[in-house]
Amino acid sequence: MADQTDTGAAARRALTLLVRESGRDVLATLTRTTGDLALAEDAVQDAVVRALELWPRDGVPPNPVAWLRLVARRRAVDLVRREAARSGKEDAAMDRSTEPDPWSEPAGEPDPSMVDDDLLRLIFTCCHPSLSVETQVALSLRTLCGLTTTEVARALVVPEATMSKRLTRAKEKIRIAGIPYRVPPDHELPDRWAAVLATTYLLFNEGYAATTGPDLVRGELVDEAMRLGRLLVRLQPDDAGAIGLLALMLLQDSRRETRLGADGELVLLADQDRSRWDGAKITEAVRLVGDGLRRTPDRPDRYVVQAAIAACHALAPSYAATDWAAVVSWYDVLLGLDGGPVVRLNRAAAVAERDGATAGLAEVEAVTGLDGYALWHATRAVLLRRLDRHAEADAADRRAAALPLNDAQRRLLQT
Repeated sequence: MADQTDTGAAARRALTLLVRESGRDVLATLTRTTGDLALAEDAVQDAVVRALELWPRDGVPPNPVAWLRLVARRRAVDLVRREAARSGKEDAAMDRSTEPDPWSEPAGEPDPSMVDDDLLRLIFTCCHPSLSVETQVALSLRTLCGLTTTEVARALVVPEATMSKRLTRAKEKIRIAGIPYRVPPDHELPDRWAAVLATTYLLFNEGYAATTGPDLVRGELVDEAMRLGRLLVRLQPDDAGAIGLLALMLLQDSRRETRLGADGELVLLADQDRSRWDGAKITEAVRLVGDGLRRTPDRPDRYVVQAAIAACHALAPSYAATDWAAVVSWYDVLLGLDGGPVVRLNRAAAVAERDGATAGLAEVEAVTGLDGYALWHATRAVLLRRLDRHAEADAADRRAAALPLNDAQRRLLQT
């Protein structure tokens, strides 16, 4: 009975994931064709609910995206007609809601653009310069990339309540100001580039080490972020930021198969089997790092610098042989570009490897603003334990375990 229950739960999770992924694709297309994000969100949400009601009973359709597209379009038509009836503009609404063949590609292609991917187009659309960069990123992650408000808040290291208010204010500003959801012309892309890179980076981070849930890695998010990264490099092949971001993601993902053991438990970097790392990804990434560095001789780029740090790990024959002095040096460069607390925490961990636990602990405890960040407490616990301060280490582990973590990280803390 337990096995049947577990199998049913796993099937439900897989179905929910399929619906979520398919719904994201439909949202991108429907927003493009209607020009109304709020309308598209409501229509797709209704279609997703309908799918979760019907698919477990009737089976998954051969083309889930086409099924959701049909239901979402019909719902969008209904919503447009309802709104038109209220405002006395039914004739105009009927013109707008003419429904094309739902099993074919949507009619009415947008104006020609360098950006030829629906999701990437919509991310550029969400990253409107009238909003702060952080709000642009949050709105893109929440609306288009499928992250929950909780996950977006953790990605940006802010309280969930703060993020919820920020998203609400952003949507209200868009509504009141009448900011159009249209793909920006090519000459406006540079003004949105930094936010699009940041969105892709944080989408990858949530996939690489999920902030909550049963899985350490959310492979669908990693793969989508890397797909977007390659599109960005293709879009701007000379841009150091795009080059560095793709290199960083390749290097991090090269370890995917070794980060969990056969028993499903988290394997730390020091204990991973480096012979199983993906050599092709590492080779491609190292070439990209070199390219990025050549393009930024005088003004470092944050993604290129992070990729250089990851390359130090990828090229070391063993954990003990890692060039920690080089890692710390690169972190010093990164601090000049991003002095945020998470970067300072990561540098402190590297200092501990270079100079010892006492020096590392002093650096960790000097980092402020991360009391609600589980990995700050977990890092502190590791260093306290190295110094035989076990009672303090246990307290730090308990504090970390009380904060958001994925299940693999939580089990590691408990053991």
